[in-house]
Amino acid sequence: MKTISMKSNFKFLAIAASIGLFFQSCSDDDTTVDLSAPVISDFEYGEGHHDEEGDEDHDHEEEAFAYRGSDIHIEAEITAEATVSSITVSIHSDEVTASGDEVDWEFEQVYTDADYLVINPTFHEHIDIPANIPVGEYHVEFLVTDELGNSTEVEGHVEIMDTITISGFEMDETVARGEDFHVEFMIDAAHGIHNITVDAHADGVTPGDGEVEWDYEAEYLDGYHEETEAEFHEHIDVPATAPAGEYHIIFTVEDEDGNTKEYEAHIDVTA
Repeated sequence: MKTISMKSNFKFLAIAASIGLFFQSCSDDDTTVDLSAPVISDFEYGEGHHDEEGDEDHDHEEEAFAYRGSDIHIEAEITAEATVSSITVSIHSDEVTASGDEVDWEFEQVYTDADYLVINPTFHEHIDIPANIPVGEYHVEFLVTDELGNSTEVEGHVEIMDTITISGFEMDETVARGEDFHVEFMIDAAHGIHNITVDAHADGVTPGDGEVEWDYEAEYLDGYHEETEAEFHEHIDVPATAPAGEYHIIFTVEDEDGNTKEYEAHIDVTA
């Protein structure tokens, strides 16, 4: 009888041990490994910007800029232990106000392209910037989320500028007919100057005896065409027969991409 009892005990212990090993094995299989959130490096946006961490040749971050009517380049290297599920880019501004024909602009897009839904993708996109938004400082946010719900965000600021700027404008306030008037200003054109036109005309000025209506239009190319920086410095003759009065003058700079910038001024023509 003792022999049978001992055999039964051994069988029970063996079964119990097997069950224990089975549950231990299942417990090991169900163990979740914690994976780190994505790491973003070499984050670049706009022109003139170098990520401090990703560019050993620069000791500090340079001012980033982009031009309205063009696009903004955004690039980043992503190190992800889990597969990336989405990348979100947001651009907005709290510093600018639309005026005239301008419109407020906010951009947000979630990227789920197959090339990005992998481990360790490289992000590279060009985002169009409307031509009619206010210039000024905009905030850029770059968010990466993986399949486990981990997320990492980096951000920065970019200056949206005009492709053409006119500064330092100086012009005579009055000119005697038969003389010339002086005008000068600086031009910065990111895509190169195509031409500069000047249009002078008077509204409500009636020619008298011996006078001839003066409506001036001219195109200036020499010394300006294809330049990205130039000083417009000219002397414009006023005919001796021009009626006296106030004249409206429009200076228009056109770049090689067809963008234009106008500057308006007035001058009094005296007898």
